[in-house]
Amino acid sequence: MVVDLIVIGTAITLGPLHNSAFVLLLSSRRGVHKGLAFLLSWLANLVAVVACVLLLTGGTPPVHHSSPSSAALAAKLAIGVGLVVFGGYRSRQPPRPYRPPSWAGRVDNASLGTAAGLAWLLQPWALVGAGAATVVDADLSSVYTWLDLTGYCLLATLSLLVMELYTVWAPETSRARLDALRTWLEQHQDQLIITLSLLAGLWLTASSIYHLVT
Repeated sequence: MVVDLIVIGTAITLGPLHNSAFVLLLSSRRGVHKGLAFLLSWLANLVAVVACVLLLTGGTPPVHHSSPSSAALAAKLAIGVGLVVFGGYRSRQPPRPYRPPSWAGRVDNASLGTAAGLAWLLQPWALVGAGAATVVDADLSSVYTWLDLTGYCLLATLSLLVMELYTVWAPETSRARLDALRTWLEQHQDQLIITLSLLAGLWLTASSIYHLVT
């Protein structure tokens, strides 16, 4: 479970779409406040998904090869295959010229609620779903499991947390560097999406098959 959560959390935090949007929010008026609203909403979503899974399982992992265990692995396998297919399909398409999202021009006037809602909209739901299927195996009787789940949520939020703190601690220098980061993310968006989809998808597929047959 731990390695799967590390892979999923890393793929989530490196996603270019939400990171580009977050930099755009930080560079707007009241950017630090909007960024904090986005960050907290993003983290709350991850925690809510984990909490829902734990409520369903009661914090006790299902017996290996039981129906709930096999269903969770089948869901993770389906997500992994879907990511591989998506990454393969996207890699065969001609590069898409970057177009700013329709809301980009209105970000200065966006409310904190809008910033928080944007976090939910930009969540990579396939990866979040894979994380949920992995959390089915969590055993809350172990303190290490609590640490693993906490680490997963923080890892999936790490890029946002680093940028938010950087903006707070170094407001003068952070803007130019974060704008440069956003430009790079926009220029390499397709490559990043394809790479993350293929790597995460292949890992989830291989891991799920291994646990289904052993």
